[in-house]
Amino acid sequence: MRKIFAINAGSSSLKFQLLAMPAEEIIAKGIFERIGEPESAFTLVYQGQKETEKLVLSSYKEAVNYLLKRLDEKGIIQSLADIAGIGHRVAHGGDYFKASALVDESVLTKIDELSFLAPSHNPANLEVIKAFKELLPNTPNVAVFDTAFHQTLSEEYYLYPLPRKYYDKYRLRKYGFHGTSHKYISLITKEVYRQQALDTDQLKVISCHLGNGASICAIKGQQSINTSMGFTPLAGLMMGSRSGDIDPAILPFLMEEEGLTPSQITAILNKESGLLAVSEISNDLRDIEEAYHKGYSQAITAIEMFTNRIAHTIATYMVDLGGADAIVFTAGIGENSRLIREKVAEKLSVFGVKLDHEANESSKKLISKDDSSIKLFVLPTNEELMIARDTMELIS
Repeated sequence: MRKIFAINAGSSSLKFQLLAMPAEEIIAKGIFERIGEPESAFTLVYQGQKETEKLVLSSYKEAVNYLLKRLDEKGIIQSLADIAGIGHRVAHGGDYFKASALVDESVLTKIDELSFLAPSHNPANLEVIKAFKELLPNTPNVAVFDTAFHQTLSEEYYLYPLPRKYYDKYRLRKYGFHGTSHKYISLITKEVYRQQALDTDQLKVISCHLGNGASICAIKGQQSINTSMGFTPLAGLMMGSRSGDIDPAILPFLMEEEGLTPSQITAILNKESGLLAVSEISNDLRDIEEAYHKGYSQAITAIEMFTNRIAHTIATYMVDLGGADAIVFTAGIGENSRLIREKVAEKLSVFGVKLDHEANESSKKLISKDDSSIKLFVLPTNEELMIARDTMELIS
């Protein structure tokens, strides 16, 4: 048994799992929240227990140091030497990385160079990697890139219809995100088909990772063919507080009329738009659904817009794939919102999609009727497990 950390650093948070590999068993997991704010929070779950503490943590290094100390005090690890490897989710790997990579100085340099493409995430990812390298200098680190799975996109899908010089100079292209989740969904869907003795060769899967951040991926034969996020995670579907795709001429118009700077318009698109803007209630779909069922018109509009865009993207990817064998709903909204799944399936009925309403209400794994033209699944994603698997493979 080897103990592997799976680390997921956000702009002010640090999620972790400690797994026993290759058994793929979770030894402990938890999260640090509001790092760098006046009051941080730490949650640790192990051996059926859940502990929450209020802390003051000014940096990721302090969080990592505190984590290692607590795991040692609890006897979850006997010594730091117990940790065989540390896998890190890294938001942006550009077109440098087509797969996960052992971290060395050149990898650290490239992650840093790409920070302008993911300013909220790559610097945090980098800081956490450096903290682990300093505190556990003899333990290998692995970078697992959100963008790597989508490096199989062909030019017709990843290029933008802009002058080529901007691609050559700035690498302006579609990168796609949530790749670790979409890759996991492609593997688990294949396993579901294999268990049912169904053909898995060139399996056509449309993976719908629907959470506060949301993206859809067209997958054929375990490879990403197209995906909805683009140069940044702002593109594609409308999301909790992100606009998704809009007419690009809106941006200079608002900047001129409102006197907005590039950073201000970027903040509006990322933090004040999407479901939050349309509903004028919340960026949390649970709050919007509650208002929807009470008949609030703006909540109804937000739900209709969200599901329209999901259905339209799925329809587009059916063209890209030449049909689809399975549509998979995953992540917070995909796994938990019966309403969203129902409305998306309803909009796709023109393609012969048939929802089993009873199965959908109970969130079963298979939620389509036997005579549905495309199977509908609800499958939990597991990005941490994918991080641990890649780490285990690379350190072996």
